[in-house]
Amino acid sequence: MQRPQASSAPSEALVAAFPARLAEDVRAVLPIMPDARVLRAGPLPVEVEGVRIALPSRIHHDEPGGEPERSLTGTQQVILHCLYSRHHDGRVRQRRLGVIVGSSEPWVVPFVVQLAGEYVVEILETILHGLTDLGVPGSCRRKLYGEFVARNPSYFARTERRMVSYWSCHHRRQFPEFGTYPGGILAEALRSAASEQAGMPWPRQTPRPRTAPGGRRS
Repeated sequence: MQRPQASSAPSEALVAAFPARLAEDVRAVLPIMPDARVLRAGPLPVEVEGVRIALPSRIHHDEPGGEPERSLTGTQQVILHCLYSRHHDGRVRQRRLGVIVGSSEPWVVPFVVQLAGEYVVEILETILHGLTDLGVPGSCRRKLYGEFVARNPSYFARTERRMVSYWSCHHRRQFPEFGTYPGGILAEALRSAASEQAGMPWPRQTPRPRTAPGGRRS
């Protein structure tokens, strides 16, 4: 049986979070999502493969779970995980992130990078653990993430500034040096990937590593 298509403005805002070629898949996902208790879709505009999309800032839908999720195709399940990675509950965001962070789909990348600029350390650690090849020159995901950053310089600059702000406000006692903070490690890896794609050093919005006596980086 064909699923009904969502037509409300909030639903269309979620459709806009993905490239147009995925619109029918997104509309197949939306009917299994319970109605939102709060309507707050965004937007957070970025570019993926030359296409403009707009991520939701937060969603407030309960999770469908169980059989409704299993009824979706593989692509549709990834779309659902991406949408719930924008959930207002950090535990839901982390759980859904854990499923999508290993994806090599370009349209998944902005959902992961958006989480990199948020404040939950466990989410940052999930990204680092899932992107083990981000620091490997020439790897598939290094290219994907480097290209995304290179296409969205202002967005990434804001993401770096958020990383620094959250570190300074919430995590500085645990991580006295920004470079040891999971967000700092991730920012360095993303910046390096962008430099590789652009063929030039990428601008830095984060504290530089301290220089130890003798000129060595601490």
